Amino acid sequence: MTDHVHDLRSVREATGRLLTAVAKLDNAALAEESHLPGWTRGHVLAHLARNADALVNVFEGRPMYESATARDADIERDCARPLEEHLADLRDSGDRFLATTEPAQDWSRTVELRNGVTDLAAHVPFRRLVEVELHHVDLGIGYELVDLPGDFTGREIEFLADRWSTRPEVPPVALAASDGRTWRTGSAGEPGVTVSGTPAGILAWLAGRGDKGASLTSTGGPLPVLPPL
Repeated sequence: MTDHVHDLRSVREATGRLLTAVAKLDNAALAEESHLPGWTRGHVLAHLARNADALVNVFEGRPMYESATARDADIERDCARPLEEHLADLRDSGDRFLATTEPAQDWSRTVELRNGVTDLAAHVPFRRLVEVELHHVDLGIGYELVDLPGDFTGREIEFLADRWSTRPEVPPVALAASDGRTWRTGSAGEPGVTVSGTPAGILAWLAGRGDKGASLTSTGGPLPVLPPL
C-alpha cells in the first residue's frame, strides 16, 4: 500500500543526500558528462530542479510542463550555471515541492502528469523519489544502484515491471532476485524466459542504466531488449 507520508520523508532524506554529494563538486565537474547520453551533470541537476516545480504544477492542477519544448529549453537554460546556483535551485525547488504537499488535500484524487499520463496524488511523492534517487546515480559521482535503499529498489522494480507489462513488444518474463523476491513483466502469457540476478542488476536492466543486464542470467532464451523508457 502506498504511504505518501513515508514517501515524502524519503524524498526529504534523498534530497539531503543529493545536496551533500553535489556540494563536494566544482564548476568543472558539473560541465562533465553524466551517465545520461548527451547530458552533463549540470543538465541532470537542472532537470531535477525543474521536475520539482513541475510536480508543484501537478498538485495545483496546472499542466506539468508548458510543453515538451519549454521543458527542454528550461534545462538547457539552467544547465551551465555555477555550483552555488544549482545548489540553491535544487534546495529551493525541493522545498517548494514539499510545501505543496503539506496542506490537507484529497490524496486519492487523480492528477495528470506528462503526455496524458494520470495517477493518484498519493503516488506522486514516490515518483519524485524515483527522480531524485536515480538521477543521483546518473550523476556518476560515487552513488551507485547498489547504494539505493533496498525497499526503494524493490518498489521501483515493481513499478517498472508493471510499466513494461503494457508493451506488446516485450515478451513475458519472470524476474528472480538473489534475495528471493520475484516479479513478472512483459506482455500477457506464460513467461518463457527467467531473468535472475541481484536487485540492483534487475533494476539496471529495467531502467536502462548501469550494465543494462550484463550481470544478469537469462534462462529459457536470450535477455530481451527493452525499448527506451
